[in-house]
Amino acid sequence: MCDQSNEFDEIRPYTDEEAVKALAMLADHPAVGEFSRILLPEAPENFLADFLRNVKSIDEFQTEVMSKAVEWVLDNTAHNFSYDGMEKILRTPGKSVFMSNHRDIILDPAITQAVFYRNGIQTTEICVGDNLLSNKYIECLIRSNRMIKVIRGIDARSLYLSSQRLSRYIRQAVTSGRSSVWIAQREGRTKNGIDTTEQGLLKMLDMSGTKGFVENFEELNIIPLSISYEYEPCDIMKARELLISRTEKYVKGSREDLVSILTGIRQDKGNIHLNIGDPLTHDEIVEASLWMKNDRYQAIRHAVDVRIIEGYKLWKTNYMAYDMMNGTSKYSSEYTPEDKEKFSSYIEGQLDKAEKSLDRDELRDILLHIYGNPVATKEALKEEKAAAAQTPSESE
Repeated sequence: MCDQSNEFDEIRPYTDEEAVKALAMLADHPAVGEFSRILLPEAPENFLADFLRNVKSIDEFQTEVMSKAVEWVLDNTAHNFSYDGMEKILRTPGKSVFMSNHRDIILDPAITQAVFYRNGIQTTEICVGDNLLSNKYIECLIRSNRMIKVIRGIDARSLYLSSQRLSRYIRQAVTSGRSSVWIAQREGRTKNGIDTTEQGLLKMLDMSGTKGFVENFEELNIIPLSISYEYEPCDIMKARELLISRTEKYVKGSREDLVSILTGIRQDKGNIHLNIGDPLTHDEIVEASLWMKNDRYQAIRHAVDVRIIEGYKLWKTNYMAYDMMNGTSKYSSEYTPEDKEKFSSYIEGQLDKAEKSLDRDELRDILLHIYGNPVATKEALKEEKAAAAQTPSESE
């Protein structure tokens, strides 16, 4: 029988003892003072460094530093933050896999943790790609914050074995009652405004199941989450990447992920809303199990996608972008001419940040689709449901 503690050592979050040592080392980094001034402006300049040297547990670190840091971001870079659906967690027994759309590298899970903390619910462990662990200091911070390392960029055989291990770890965390787990519905952020769940993610979660398909998914208690930003974090950076990718393989710069993290934190995001969806039901999973092979995962994928799309909070920016990209006034009742003029100026200002060699019209079109596609996706779901309602069931 394998030693599971050793099996998961490479990917699991730090223990309290490991976190205490890691955070003490992190205290010596010169950036700590700068972050302390930004995130804790009323505290003495050396407060954060001294705290990191004396912290006693991960819970203490999350309560005294991380929760305050996220609240600072919400207070200073968001006009209003709202959420709904908390009662769905409170009435769901046991731990869960929270499967979220993914628009910002750090903020999506961080905001979710802040909501849980506000409501007295244990924060989750968080799946994070190892591409973000670019140096020992970032790894110290991330793994001391209950983050699970997802290994990427390896050969097919190694990836399969790594996926099996990750699947076992997540299932053990949830079914043992130790911790819920936050995971993005896809690898990497959504860059075009269309959120879809990767089939491979669902197959990975099923790998560790030792029962039937229905039982394997039921015991994970999958709860979809949907986060909606009025102003998309890193919008022009995403549009630029999509445009370049049309003609060549896009290669990230060595510090690009770090720049994206900092941009997402600092950027004005307008209104933000987090929706907690209904857990996947027994009947939905049973229905999915009736399909063959990959089709059963597609059925689960569709159920998650529907929850996430239904959970969208559409802002003025979404309605304006939809009308602008389609040359219509379909949603003009949702905004004023002054709103549209302001948004157009914002878009042009973002375009000015990209290099002049990129086609401005194409870049503008991509940027508008980032904002407008959630409206189009909601429309498509509404049409799908209307068509399904008109189709007689087999029992009829």
